[in-house]
Amino acid sequence: MNKFSWTIAVGLLGAAVAAHAAEEVKVGLMLPATGTYARLGTAITNGFKLYVDENGGMLGGASVSYATVDDESDPAKATENANKLVKRDGVDVLVGTVHSGVAMAMAKVARGSKTLMIVPNAGADELTGPLCAPNIFRTSFTNWQPSYAMGPVLLKKGIKRVVTLTWKYSAGLQAIEGFKESFTAGGGEIVQELTLPFPNTEFQPYLTEIATLKPDAVFVFFAGGGAVKLAKDYAAAGLKDSIPLYGSGFLTDGTLAAMGGAGEGLLTTLHYADGLDNPKDKAFRASYEKAYGAAPDVYAVQGYDAAQLLAAGLAAVKGKVEDREGMIKAMAAARIDSPRGSFAMSPAHNPVQDIYLREARGDINPVVAVAAAALADPARGCRMK
Repeated sequence: MNKFSWTIAVGLLGAAVAAHAAEEVKVGLMLPATGTYARLGTAITNGFKLYVDENGGMLGGASVSYATVDDESDPAKATENANKLVKRDGVDVLVGTVHSGVAMAMAKVARGSKTLMIVPNAGADELTGPLCAPNIFRTSFTNWQPSYAMGPVLLKKGIKRVVTLTWKYSAGLQAIEGFKESFTAGGGEIVQELTLPFPNTEFQPYLTEIATLKPDAVFVFFAGGGAVKLAKDYAAAGLKDSIPLYGSGFLTDGTLAAMGGAGEGLLTTLHYADGLDNPKDKAFRASYEKAYGAAPDVYAVQGYDAAQLLAAGLAAVKGKVEDREGMIKAMAAARIDSPRGSFAMSPAHNPVQDIYLREARGDINPVVAVAAAALADPARGCRMK
């Protein structure tokens, strides 16, 4: 081998050693890619990858690779799917998901295997309550948070008697409990709690009962197609102008265009809104629209912040993902510069965040005010070990 060839060989060997020595984090994205929640899963994935791309494909000094599973929003398949990512694919962190039942099964796998997990949407109170663990974090909300913030809003408006309506499933029931807690603590009265089976959208009997009860207002938890149908039926029944309708923000997020004007003026509470006056949100929205040709929503924000939180942990350990304890400590202490506004983690690893009052206008939900500043979920049943 001549000198020139030897130099090339040594150079190539050095590059190979350097590449091998580079830190890497393998992210397991377990999100819905098909079915009802596919659009939400796409937005979360887009938000997560946008932050990674903005940082040159790196998080906290480690290059990022992905393993993905379509969770199909099916709790029956959740344990098997999570185990595929952990045991077969050897991921360092699980990121998921939208459906609370799937997320709770994922959390049990994460607890058992001590795999780091970040929840970018599912609002089940249990995830940062009884199922809390040092290695489990959430960058979204609890079902309790947005609804709890609405209680004082209605009381300030002089509203004293309210009927509640939701699907009879975990997310809806937890959301209603959050509203009830703050509203009744301030002297409000729940006249009647109405529920219908999920995903039933035959609202007429319930609207007839509301008209008979004549409450000051109605508070609801619905999302997606159910939210669209409710808003249309409520307006068609002539109730919108006589008995105001309120809800957590999922009532009008991503649904206003389909409501065809029936949602105009509805007031909702959520941890994100259109028109937030902060530089981070303006930059994020511009970057997201450039990358994906669409405006971001709350789900994209939650995915983006999941990547930010993981980056905070990795930066603290210089990209060495094997230092799990160091990562957990840094993530628990992190303050995230989010498009929604800066937030920190509660002791249960849930965002302590502002909840905004929004008023539907056209196809957007502009911010009206901060309904609850730095609201922390009570994390009932959480015992960190």
